[in-house]
Amino acid sequence: MISVIILGSGNVANHLYKAFRKAENVSVQQWYNRNIKSINSYKNEVEITDDLSKLKDADIYILAVSDDAVSNLSSKIPFKNKLVVHTSGSVNVHDLDKKHKRGVFYPLQTFSKNADLNFLDIPICVETIDKKEYHTLKALATSISNTVKKVNSNQRQVLHLAAVYVNNFTNQLYRIGHEITESEGAEFDLLKPLILETAKKVQELSPYMAQTGPAKRNDKKTIKKHLKLLKKEHHKDIYNLLTESIKKTHGR
Repeated sequence: MISVIILGSGNVANHLYKAFRKAENVSVQQWYNRNIKSINSYKNEVEITDDLSKLKDADIYILAVSDDAVSNLSSKIPFKNKLVVHTSGSVNVHDLDKKHKRGVFYPLQTFSKNADLNFLDIPICVETIDKKEYHTLKALATSISNTVKKVNSNQRQVLHLAAVYVNNFTNQLYRIGHEITESEGAEFDLLKPLILETAKKVQELSPYMAQTGPAKRNDKKTIKKHLKLLKKEHHKDIYNLLTESIKKTHGR
């Protein structure tokens, strides 16, 4: 049985807690947050605390907090030589206080508070400074996920950067698409099968091979019509930028 203590109360912390609760070989010993009201609804399931001095002994301490809070919180943990990990995609493992055995437990997924997720389908990227601690962290990861990868800090950071492109930026493009359809009273929902098919296609083809559309064809008449339809200048800027990127990629 692997004992863990979760520190933090955001979306990642909440989803990790639920996943660990379902795992057969994981015991959540305690849950810490500086504002205990944020985790008060779980007090009948797990011991909660807002006092770092009252942290219990555990195999792994998971800092599921904002990137800016990782270093400071790790320095405030009142013991040393315990395995302390953070869940960030962009924070270096060395940002954790060196009095600890340091590592990273990075679930590569977007987390929203009320969205149901199956953690078995979420890749977990694992990193440790000490090789001896890797096996403990890998065992924790495999208890909730079918995909566990050993990565270094550079690999993790570029994965996080790529995730911003394929998730955050893509979602913003959905938002722009929603604005465009609304401008003429068209239904954005009619685009949802296309969104799903686009995501499905990239499971089997490379993004390069899956690309279609007027930019790839260098269809100048359609591109000109689209730009004329766009009412907002920043929408035109984005359209032009992505069009030129696609044309450059495909040699147009």
